[in-house]
Amino acid sequence: MKGKYQNSSVWVKLLQWLGVTALLTIVAMVLWTLTTTDQHSIAALKWLQFVQTMATFLLPPLVCAYLWNNRPAQWLGLTPKHLSWTVWLGAVVLIMVALPAINLMADWNSRMVLPESLAGMEAWMKAQEEAAMALTQQFLQGTTVWTLLGNIVLMALLPALAEELTFRGVLLGLMDNSRQSAQPNLGRRRHIAIWVTAIIFSAIHMQFYGFVPRMVLGALFGYALYWTGTLWIPILMHFTNNAVSVIAYWCIYRKGIDPDTLDSFGTGDTAWVGYLSLLLCAAIITAVVKMKPAKHDARGI
Repeated sequence: MKGKYQNSSVWVKLLQWLGVTALLTIVAMVLWTLTTTDQHSIAALKWLQFVQTMATFLLPPLVCAYLWNNRPAQWLGLTPKHLSWTVWLGAVVLIMVALPAINLMADWNSRMVLPESLAGMEAWMKAQEEAAMALTQQFLQGTTVWTLLGNIVLMALLPALAEELTFRGVLLGLMDNSRQSAQPNLGRRRHIAIWVTAIIFSAIHMQFYGFVPRMVLGALFGYALYWTGTLWIPILMHFTNNAVSVIAYWCIYRKGIDPDTLDSFGTGDTAWVGYLSLLLCAAIITAVVKMKPAKHDARGI
């Protein structure tokens, strides 16, 4: 079975991926329904989050890569790369530095106002945003170490692995056929593929007032994949972004501080930090761009 559909067209592979995703998601929902009594409890919702992430984002890329290539780990970009420790540290530092800038962009995004003719859509979008935020804060509540560790796994580690496998591993790979070649340059097609993937990545979260910063993060992860030649760097960056939020919320709840304090850092009275963060990120990215990109393997990653 390994590599059985290697020569299939991109459209056939796309349909196979969507089919596998739909099938596993249905199985996961059935499993959750059969194993859950109080479906509105936090424990049940966390269990739902786990099975959905596994079935919708983690397992389909692994199954499809196995069907599409004789070396599925390499196709997904998971083969080890001998990168300097400074690359790994730099990826973490970049995300840490970017956090106030992300908050600033989210603040700009939140000020979006749709035309009066779309008032109904705007109300729906705000309701979706508030519901998502309320659920996230419910997940993050808790002051024990076990709660922290569980949330790091559920809300940082698992999403980082699963979403990067799906969006930068499979979707970006299907959109950009040039990744099958040994060309390390970032041509026009690759830029388009990175940004379209980033848009889909942001849209799938259904949080419209955080769409722009999430899209920018998605693009950053895509460029990191091409620049380093391994999916592990975007995974690390994605994990760092999520884990910092999880840990910060945990600390805030332990100290009894208003959780809005975290999301507002880099905006309002601290907007200067957000602008400084943007400048520092731009400087870091510019310095990286001037460096020689990693040599790509046969897949182009």
